[in-house]
Amino acid sequence: MKLYIKNMVCSRCKMVVKSVLEKSGLHPISIELGEVEIQESNIDHIKAGLLQNLQSLGFDLMDDKKSKTIEKIKSLIIDLVQNKNNKISVNLSDYLSQHLLQDYSTLSNLFSEVEGITIEKYFIHQKIEKVKELLMYDEMTLNEIAFLLNYSSVAHLSNQFKKVTGFSPSYFRQLKDKKRRQIEDL
Repeated sequence: MKLYIKNMVCSRCKMVVKSVLEKSGLHPISIELGEVEIQESNIDHIKAGLLQNLQSLGFDLMDDKKSKTIEKIKSLIIDLVQNKNNKISVNLSDYLSQHLLQDYSTLSNLFSEVEGITIEKYFIHQKIEKVKELLMYDEMTLNEIAFLLNYSSVAHLSNQFKKVTGFSPSYFRQLKDKKRRQIEDL
């Protein structure tokens, strides 16, 4: 049986969800961002308790198709930005369409309707948060960050960064109180 879980955005989320499932007496087979497969075929008898445990940790079970699709889009984008970086050879619309087996315009309209932001803006916000993270580590040059995140140039990255944050990347790097937003809050 598959469960769709909202707000799973990182590897630690996977570990926490696995722990909650196991404490609830369930046997996870595979755990991906937003999607868990368990051995059990019916969880009606423990669903309320499981839902309460997940919600206490900031997660939620999803039942409707729209929510599942939105969460899959978010998970794919987060995975793309956090793990695949510049290894993708197609554009975002093709990437999402291929993975979700749906027309991009349908996905885009649904996402905008439910989230109040376009897929592209959500993708840009994810990339900017990754840039902030990399700037905080202070281990890479802006040129290396631009290459890593598949920007066409440092100027493009800098312009997008300033448009979203109001700061230049170099100014942001100098800030003492570098507040980043959590991925699930974007």
